[in-house]
Amino acid sequence: MPLQFHRALEDMEIWSASSDGYSFVISFQSPTGRGFRGRLGYVASWRPLDQSRGAIRILGSPLQSFAEAENACNSMLNYLRDLN
Repeated sequence: MPLQFHRALEDMEIWSASSDGYSFVISFQSPTGRGFRGRLGYVASWRPLDQSRGAIRILGSPLQSFAEAENACNSMLNYLRDLN
């Protein structure tokens, strides 16, 4: 089953989802404007829910569209499931 992202904050472009003990976040960043600063695009990251550690950026971020970031998160989840 694919991840179901929901908007985490109203004032910023941040979406989150979790499944199988992993948390995934997609955020939008730009070199100017409100929110996160950086190269223009959607940044996808993940981390295990049961560990207190920082998130790991998914390779290829920032991505050009939310759909690409969502697909990258789902691919990472499938990879992590296969490891277990």
